[in-house]
Amino acid sequence: MKRKDFFSSSASLFAGAVLPPFTEKIINTTDNYNSKNDVLPLIPPYLRKGDYVGITSPAGFVSFEEIQPSIHLIENWGYKVKIGEAIGKRDFTFGGTDDERARDFQNMLDDKTIKAIMCARGGYGAIRIIDKLKWVHFKTHPKWVIGFSDITVFHSHINRNLGIASIHSKMCNSFPDDWTRAEPIQAETILSIRKALSGEKMKYAVAPNEKNKTGVVTGVLTGGNIKTIESLAASRSDINTDGKILFVEDTGEYMYSIDRMFWYLKRCGKLSHLAGLIIGGFKIKTDDVGEEFGKTLEEVVLEKVKQYNYPVCFDFPVGHQKNNFALKCGVKHKLIVQPQQCTLTELT
Repeated sequence: MKRKDFFSSSASLFAGAVLPPFTEKIINTTDNYNSKNDVLPLIPPYLRKGDYVGITSPAGFVSFEEIQPSIHLIENWGYKVKIGEAIGKRDFTFGGTDDERARDFQNMLDDKTIKAIMCARGGYGAIRIIDKLKWVHFKTHPKWVIGFSDITVFHSHINRNLGIASIHSKMCNSFPDDWTRAEPIQAETILSIRKALSGEKMKYAVAPNEKNKTGVVTGVLTGGNIKTIESLAASRSDINTDGKILFVEDTGEYMYSIDRMFWYLKRCGKLSHLAGLIIGGFKIKTDDVGEEFGKTLEEVVLEKVKQYNYPVCFDFPVGHQKNNFALKCGVKHKLIVQPQQCTLTELT
């Protein structure tokens, strides 16, 4: 997606916009959100200047030097930073052993002075520690958990079991070494994290894809990395999609594998009762010669949802790409998919 096709959150984004009349149709809204497996969404306190942001690495290894740019910028935003013990530790590909990473994350969950936990990077490892964590203090003193990719494990587990909102966004390893030389789109995406943490209502608009399915819906936003979502199937961290606006993204997968993941979503009913579906960035591996799959991403998705009457938005700026903007999981949003423009607006 070209940057000119995307406009970041601001009230002025829609000022003066002239759109054709469009009839709103609310389907599969949060009326059924109070299922036996869910509780009403709880929004953690937004941050004020002087609040602490904890930085830890619950998945892959990251060095102290690699997170220096993020520390510097977060402090420039007026926050203080606490560095977790997992930063700089290494156990092969992981940021320390499972016990070390779990202990560090647990300490940040229990530390009442920390108002947000930013994961330094993704990779792999969150699923190895999720069952070691205790959520008693977090439930009574909720805070923002920030990250994406492998951190989808935390978003899904927290949203499903505790009904607490979280932030799907870039992490420390995506901050530029020199902020003054950052590409505009890189700067915008990182600044969207600050906006989300400070309580600004997030609004995004994206140029339409001709394959979109139109509609207007409201629902709680949920989702993340589709491969990670698949790995949580039938576990205590399994994502609940009923009545929700689901967003998905992925990277480094062959088209046949993406097709298989969408079949998983369909066959287990996770596409049946959505409010809406958002397709983010998918970095797809080139098929081996003679093993071409023969379908596009749009064709794969539309094949699975053709029987359902909810909007589908392709090319949304979220995922393993530069235009990966902050989204508040567990928070009610309004999704408008029109022929001329698509928008996602936070309501809560």
